[in-house]
Amino acid sequence: MPPRGPAPRTLHSASALAVAKVSAMPAAPGAAPHASRLSNGLKEFLWQLDGIGHGHLLDLGPARQTTIQFFIERGYKVYTDDLLTTLKIYLDAEEKRKTASAPDANRSDSTPVARAEKFLASTLQYPPATFDAVLMWDILDYLDNDLMTQLAARITSLVRDGGVVFAIFHTRKPETFHRYRVLDAENLELIPTPCPFVPQRVLQNREISNLFSRYRSSKTFVGRDQIREGLFVK
Repeated sequence: MPPRGPAPRTLHSASALAVAKVSAMPAAPGAAPHASRLSNGLKEFLWQLDGIGHGHLLDLGPARQTTIQFFIERGYKVYTDDLLTTLKIYLDAEEKRKTASAPDANRSDSTPVARAEKFLASTLQYPPATFDAVLMWDILDYLDNDLMTQLAARITSLVRDGGVVFAIFHTRKPETFHRYRVLDAENLELIPTPCPFVPQRVLQNREISNLFSRYRSSKTFVGRDQIREGLFVK
């Protein structure tokens, strides 16, 4: 395995758990109560991680105290990078920049491909092969095609050989956006939350496999609640 690079900056340790509590986004007013679900994907994810020992885990959702504590207790250093929130901030700034520019300004950097490249150049700046595990959640369902493809490739470069990615996909476009947190070794909590993005697609198994084609194994777990869970081992 390649050596780990320098540790990323957004580390959560046992003394930093208050950060997760403060950073958690509130539920939408009048939203349905939180729900929990049995997660076969999570169980398999933890089984794959068993034996790695003290590793690095990247959570691409907002910092959640229970999730951070769960993995810290298992010897992991946990890093959070709330990608959808970061993307919203980036797109708002780009819109302001475009509005302020001259009408005849060069807009070649506003194409979907260029926009995806610029966004990923501004975030997830971790050395290659930094992470043993990534919690991707369902963010790919909310990204345009170019950013989805480029993000999947970036995550692949950040995962060490033998590392594992856990992702969620919807079997039909969801009516409610959820954030997720780990309750225990078998259950996730789904938290209804406002989202500035609409779901872009419903990925089929072959499309998912193509996104993660560089991984040596993959599994998909289909639930009865219109959620599929994907597990990818590099």
